[in-house]
Amino acid sequence: MIPRTIEELEEVRKECKALVNKRASASAAVSIVPIPGMDVGADITIMMELLPTINEKFGLAPNQIEKLDATLKGKVIVVLTSMGSEFAGKVITKKMIGLLLKKAGKKIAVKQVSKFVPLVGQAVAAGISFGAMKYLGNSHVEECYQACKKMIEEQQVPVG
Repeated sequence: MIPRTIEELEEVRKECKALVNKRASASAAVSIVPIPGMDVGADITIMMELLPTINEKFGLAPNQIEKLDATLKGKVIVVLTSMGSEFAGKVITKKMIGLLLKKAGKKIAVKQVSKFVPLVGQAVAAGISFGAMKYLGNSHVEECYQACKKMIEEQQVPVG
């Protein structure tokens, strides 16, 4: 359900940011393993789980939007579309995640190469992985937050 108040919205944002930190830490842990490509596969898996979870917590998962009355559903879609939302309200696919990870392409390439430098390289790879996943996850949290905030401010979310 879409948060109805700014207080509820802030709580959801806080929960989601904590979830992003956990998943970014998991990504960093996998990056330490010096097997090329393993971390990219793990990152895709993590994002395939993380983004839909964030959508759901904000009430913006496709199945949640589908259950709204026609008027509210239309308003949610207009808000998401007007914001240029990439992932909020959408079914997340591996192709979408692949495009997202391509945006972080240089960092991922550096991460892959750095893994071959003993110890220091693995630490660098873990740091890059953590930072990239945190950035991508928190960007989605903010996208969902702003969409819900706009709905609340425009009093489009019914109370009660």
